Amino acid sequence: MSTPLVSTAWLADHIEAPDIRVADASWYLPQAGRDAKAEYRAVHIPRAVFFDIDDLSDDNDPRPHMLAPAAKFASRMRKLGLGDGNLIVVYDGTGIYSSPRAWWMLRAMGHSEVKVLDGGLPKWRSEGRAVEDMAAPSYPRHFTPRQNHALIRDFGQMIALQKSGAQIVDARSPARFAGREEEPRPGVRRGHIPGSVNVHYAELTRGDGTLKSAEELCAIFSARGIDLKKPIVTTCGSGITAAIEMLALQVAGAGDVALYDGSWAEWGARHEAPLAAD
Repeated sequence: MSTPLVSTAWLADHIEAPDIRVADASWYLPQAGRDAKAEYRAVHIPRAVFFDIDDLSDDNDPRPHMLAPAAKFASRMRKLGLGDGNLIVVYDGTGIYSSPRAWWMLRAMGHSEVKVLDGGLPKWRSEGRAVEDMAAPSYPRHFTPRQNHALIRDFGQMIALQKSGAQIVDARSPARFAGREEEPRPGVRRGHIPGSVNVHYAELTRGDGTLKSAEELCAIFSARGIDLKKPIVTTCGSGITAAIEMLALQVAGAGDVALYDGSWAEWGARHEAPLAAD
């Protein structure tokens, strides 16, 4: 299974396998007016545990949902019963929105056996598949954290990459990228990293919430001048939709993709960081 995606049909066929674990990684912006935990409690895929992206972030970092320290992340995974030897399938309540962030988090912590459910809970339910409202029992399982630094970029690295002309792909909306909209976070400037390319994450999915085909994604990235054979770093507002971009790039065939965890929430707030706007 070289693809980072699994279909709803595949999960339905394999959900009872002893080495398969399922996690609801739903997360929503405040303006969406949705409560991810409450929705999980009301309905979720059988056996799924709730992967709380905010709880799995670094409490001591003022930047939004930065990747947690390895010890905290491993502890939370053990309690959820997600660990070594498991193939973890993550999904969300939008289709493909926040689940790629969980996919990246797990991989960044060294757990490579993780897949994203294509179309998420909406597709699963539209097909009439089983759901439940009882919290899934979790049996503690050892999780060995081995941080994969190849998947993570920090501010200092981004400064160097920007100066070198590296490929940086920004998943925010065209209006935010161009600096035509105010940023939602106080103290964050408008604009984008100079030299970065804008590919809005909404371009990467279909109306049913599934990811577009590899051929369609290749065409989108090619039209923006992105070379899939060269290293790429993805960014967005706070590191959530940058993971959608990373997922799409991998499906399209890119082999060297990292994510800037601080994203624009950090870059736009650092006045020493250069910026561009249309």
